[in-house]
Amino acid sequence: MAHRYDCSTVSGRADGLRAATLAMRRGELVVLPTDAVYGIGADAFNSAAVDSLLQAKGRGRAMPSPVLVASPDALHELVTDFPKAGWALVEAFWPGGLTLVARHRTSLTWDLGETHGTVAVRMPSHPVALDLLARTGPLAVSSANLTGHPSPQDCDAAQYMLGDSVTVYLDGGPTTAAVASSIVDLTGPAPILKRAGAINAERLRTVVPDLQDGS
Repeated sequence: MAHRYDCSTVSGRADGLRAATLAMRRGELVVLPTDAVYGIGADAFNSAAVDSLLQAKGRGRAMPSPVLVASPDALHELVTDFPKAGWALVEAFWPGGLTLVARHRTSLTWDLGETHGTVAVRMPSHPVALDLLARTGPLAVSSANLTGHPSPQDCDAAQYMLGDSVTVYLDGGPTTAAVASSIVDLTGPAPILKRAGAINAERLRTVVPDLQDGS
């Protein structure tokens, strides 16, 4: 049975974060607010939990889950060959609506889907998400919707679609924007904008002038 916590109160937030952390450790799923839409999250290093996430969404392994982190420092443990352009983008736009695709460390024991050796990483700005990530470490997080349905901007919409496939719902109120994060691929010789979203190409090019348009 799913449990929902009102994170607008001090006690509700504390209880919800505690319950969500325990659920993650058990390999269960949690819905959490981000700065864009609500997300469904699992322990990034628990392959069974990530598989449950994909199943809950009705999503195949060909569409692997991005990973959310609590701080830029997490990148040192997750990725390799991270370019100077990537660090410049992190400094300018994290936390916020920018996802960066990089090569993940081959030593990592995770299975996010068919990633072909890469990982899409973002640091969100929502305080509830950041509090949870600080407790759990990196999480595989995808939008909290059934595949083909709109991404939810409130907890009601997420719970309506996902129901009891999720153990804990963290209700942080409506999210502020429906625009997805921008995605920049850093795995090639020049950064490539794979998806235009919350941060437009013009703003990104103030930091990385050689940004290529690949969307």
